Amino acid sequence: METTSRSVAQTPAAEGGQHVPSARRAVDGYLRASFPWYGLDEAFTGPRWLMQVGTASDGSVEHGSIGHGDEPSVRAEATGEDRERFAVVVTVAANPVRRSPDGTGLLEATSVSSAAWLAGVGLLSFTWPGQMDHSLRDDWLEQQTETAWALADDLDGPEWSTLSLPVDGVPTAFHYRESEFGWVLAGSTRQGVHVGAYGRGMSAYGLGFAAIKDIAVYE
Repeated sequence: METTSRSVAQTPAAEGGQHVPSARRAVDGYLRASFPWYGLDEAFTGPRWLMQVGTASDGSVEHGSIGHGDEPSVRAEATGEDRERFAVVVTVAANPVRRSPDGTGLLEATSVSSAAWLAGVGLLSFTWPGQMDHSLRDDWLEQQTETAWALADDLDGPEWSTLSLPVDGVPTAFHYRESEFGWVLAGSTRQGVHVGAYGRGMSAYGLGFAAIKDIAVYE
């Protein structure tokens, strides 16, 4: 699959449902990006917060995430009113296959599958089957990450459906899937970026996306 490095993912929440301060990044990394950032559109009036950016080997920013709603933690057993309501939007620069800075090789391309995989792994980082012993979570997470990779590489497969949502006011087709832990979707914009999203407690069907006019206000 043409995508960014599989070693780059979201910073997970701490065990026991506590938040990790390092999961929230300063706006500096976002300001270095050469592409527009996306978040939920103005119809969403709740809290918004920065998460982190991912960079290529040459230091250029390739993707990043913006959170909306409750800041998620690992609380798979929460239900009803205790269940967090959040949506995270992942923006991925649309890069074709290109030469590395030293000219010795090729850098991986990015695609809608890249956005789908990053969104899938992002959801996993805040997921923990309640019946599982903590000591087994690493093995479970590795297995589920491989599953997310395979699913993202087969967006036309039976695990995905098609969902139309507005992006900058224009109806746009997204690949969409649900699981017991939440939902994941991915698509492309007319601004040269791919958009992925994941969440739980908030329906994906009523969401809309828009380019962020001034990312500096998130600081």
